[in-house]
Amino acid sequence: MEYDINDLDQLITKIESQVDYADIRAGKGNGTSIVMKDDKFQEINSGLTNGARIRVLNNGAWGFAYTNDLSKLEEVSKTAIKISNSLKSDVKMSDADVIEDDVKTPRKIPVSSVDINEKIDLIKDTNKAAKLDNIISATVNYSDSETESVFLNSEGTNIHMEETRLGMFLNVIASNGELIQIGHDSLGGAKGYEVLKNADIESFGRNVAESAKRLLDAKAAPSGKFPIITDNTLTGVMIHEALGHAVESDLILQDDSILKDKMNTKIGSDIVNIYDDPTMDAFGHYEYDTEGVKTFKNHLVKDGELVSLLSSRESAGKLGIKSSGNARSSMEDQPIVRMSNTYLQPGDMSFDELIEDIKDGIYLKGSRGGQVDTGKGIFQFNATEAFKIENGELTTPLRDVSLSGNILETLKHIDGLGSDFKTSVGFCGKDGQIAPVGDGGPHTRIQNAIVGGSQ
Repeated sequence: MEYDINDLDQLITKIESQVDYADIRAGKGNGTSIVMKDDKFQEINSGLTNGARIRVLNNGAWGFAYTNDLSKLEEVSKTAIKISNSLKSDVKMSDADVIEDDVKTPRKIPVSSVDINEKIDLIKDTNKAAKLDNIISATVNYSDSETESVFLNSEGTNIHMEETRLGMFLNVIASNGELIQIGHDSLGGAKGYEVLKNADIESFGRNVAESAKRLLDAKAAPSGKFPIITDNTLTGVMIHEALGHAVESDLILQDDSILKDKMNTKIGSDIVNIYDDPTMDAFGHYEYDTEGVKTFKNHLVKDGELVSLLSSRESAGKLGIKSSGNARSSMEDQPIVRMSNTYLQPGDMSFDELIEDIKDGIYLKGSRGGQVDTGKGIFQFNATEAFKIENGELTTPLRDVSLSGNILETLKHIDGLGSDFKTSVGFCGKDGQIAPVGDGGPHTRIQNAIVGGSQ
């Protein structure tokens, strides 16, 4: 760190005599981003970051200030104090353990040790693998980061962290002259470069392209209520968007969640168990949140019953609970409640067992995004591709398929869970902030699902 830890200790000591609470988060990092579109590199960037923020709480009001010049930290602290003294609020923080720790992301190959040309070759290989017949466009996005940070607060917590994360995202467009269809997938993790070095890049690129190509010959999907199977990716997106955001305690406090006043009530079938787990090996991994709270595997829905929420120290304080360790933000932003790795726990059924009793249903794969209204508890997601299920077998490929409904009704209609499990790599936006997240689950059977198509 460019700023000596002893100086930070002294600054916290100086600040705490003037406010009710204070914390400092300072860090540096390096990262690379590369974008290749239609065989041409549009962006190749590598750079360093450096910055610190100071946050103070005084008389129930926050003061927050950020700088990328660490020599100005004392000046920044005065700004934060001045802001808090000029505001009126009623913020109360939940209690948190005092922690001293030093943590480091497990990694075999530091991304900073890999030559930029090797990363460029990886992207070229991915692009080449996706260039099948009928593929008219391919875009590969690569990003990696290594950060070192320290968090101190006036309660005595002192945490040093070294974190690594990387991801690669592939989008392809297929056309037969009449139709245009899209394929998408991603690779990555909170590890070192070994995540991509050990991946089968040729299969990854080819599978995304083949998915888009299949859609050119697919039939228009029917509309109506059907028994459906969602694959790992779509299961994860549904759990993240429809349930995960609804259990964010700041949205509950804003009266913008269908789950307000639903604690300890049944919101899903008996086999539904949903977790948010920052500690697991997935893209949304972190050991401590940006308020220095130790993370854990949080059981949100147990046997269909809502038993826990996602919270920060502030939102937990307002609700009279303990923070779940879900305060997240970049260095320059104020912490807000965010998901980490959110998933539906798998069951014990094989894929064949899930579909064998379905006479007329639909298998939905992948996600092309969608919309969620957490206040009303309604959603609509678009699958990447789909297949009809007839008499227990997959038959006709389908395109342009959507899944919609009320999340509480949908969770109650889940009656079969596969034994498989997979999480996806992605980013989640909220209040103008972006956070790396993982979401996933097993193949999932849902009865009476509302499917939209063009027929």
